[in-house]
Amino acid sequence: MPQMNMVQAINDALRFEMRRDDRVIVLGEDVGKVGGVFRVTQGLFDEFGDDRVIDTPLSEGGIIGTAIGMALYGLVPVPEIQFADFIFPAYDQIVSELAKYRYRSGGEYPCKLVIRTPVGGGIRGGHYHSQSPEAQFIHVAGLKVVCPSNPADAKGLLLASIRDPDPVLFFEPKRIYRAAKGEVPEGDHVVPLSKAAIVRPGEHVTIVTYGAMLYEALDASNHAASQGIDCEVIDLRTLWPLDIDTVIASVKKTGRVVVVHEAPKSCGLGGEIVALINEKAFLHLEAPPARVTGWDTPFPYTLENEYLPLSHRILPAIVETARY
Repeated sequence: MPQMNMVQAINDALRFEMRRDDRVIVLGEDVGKVGGVFRVTQGLFDEFGDDRVIDTPLSEGGIIGTAIGMALYGLVPVPEIQFADFIFPAYDQIVSELAKYRYRSGGEYPCKLVIRTPVGGGIRGGHYHSQSPEAQFIHVAGLKVVCPSNPADAKGLLLASIRDPDPVLFFEPKRIYRAAKGEVPEGDHVVPLSKAAIVRPGEHVTIVTYGAMLYEALDASNHAASQGIDCEVIDLRTLWPLDIDTVIASVKKTGRVVVVHEAPKSCGLGGEIVALINEKAFLHLEAPPARVTGWDTPFPYTLENEYLPLSHRILPAIVETARY
């Protein structure tokens, strides 16, 4: 199998699906000749032309509104929002229209499309290029939300998302676009949605995370192991619908859980995960669930590493939870 980074894996998925299904259309700011600001769509314009790889004006509401119209008429658009921070001009289109078409039409118009966008820190982009807005879309009925952590999953989850009948927000952690590398199956490689992965089996503490923070959780787990604490690390992969069964089975085994994400703590996905654990596995808990997250502040320019829940912040939560 070829070695790829996440940029290459996502590009490979788009290319494969555009060859397989001529209904698939890519559109967004600079996705054509430039190949996107991170070069994720590089080369697609040359192969598929401007009918299927469309450079749009700088109008997020227009991009998503156009994609919704395409989807309702039978195309399979994959619009790109250049940074997740810029998605909010399209929020009304996504929440008030896209998420509701299948429900309001009794299933007649599922409005099948995938919105790709880079999320999170890692490029010192400050508060306009570093946000993690996933919780705001998880809250909306009718949307699926995906966030891969490695190249093989990025390809497989993107193919699954494009083929899914529901609209999907596909969040790509820019911090690991080129840092995460691995073998990626060639051809038709699909990773099912709503299925978490146990990346590191363990017995003492469950760590639940996703995206770029997976690597910080694994590093913290390695440090915890030197103190005799054996962590089980779960990569959610699909954030919603959540694979809560895998999480609960792990918590019942370990009795302890730490949830890690770089979005702010208040009303973040971690709070929902903790609530579900309390509802479904309360009697198995040996310690209060812990959350290690970004701070409830705008994302800073110069203090990025103070904001992100890196390994040195995760480790104390693991130790405290294990020794409670």
